[in-house]
Amino acid sequence: MLLQTATRTETPPSRFAWLMGMHAENHHRLDRMFAPQRLVPGVYVSSVGDRLDLVLQVLEHHPYTVDLSLSYLMTDEQTGLRQPGARIRMYRDARMAEVLSHCEDAPLQDLVSRLLPPRTVFDKRLRSSSFLNRWLEYLAEQGHSIGTLQRLPHVPSPAAPALA
Repeated sequence: MLLQTATRTETPPSRFAWLMGMHAENHHRLDRMFAPQRLVPGVYVSSVGDRLDLVLQVLEHHPYTVDLSLSYLMTDEQTGLRQPGARIRMYRDARMAEVLSHCEDAPLQDLVSRLLPPRTVFDKRLRSSSFLNRWLEYLAEQGHSIGTLQRLPHVPSPAAPALA
């Protein structure tokens, strides 16, 4: 009797598939932790006793997306911007969350990104999504959730540098 063994070669996911998977996981984490699609636009602060208050700002609701920013309630002494911070777009229909920028100077990053080669832009998006994924995991471990959010009447955001 001849014994045959099938060798299966599984190809690793493409970099694009990896990025889309990261977007889906980030959406799942954000939805489970804060449910931003159910929050009215405004500024929310989450305090869990670690002296690093988290600021979730729901910027806009659209039929298929929710724009928000996530940062700590502390500013960088040199730039005056909240650090770390991320501007995020959640896609309701595709159930994905994409990092638009790492900090609140998005217009400057958008201009620079247009000048970069596509591979560099893709690598930047992959790093940004990975950063958000690890940060959300850390925030969940610290106890941040929709239950710790408190809506604030107004929290002034540090001014982003003007473009010339």
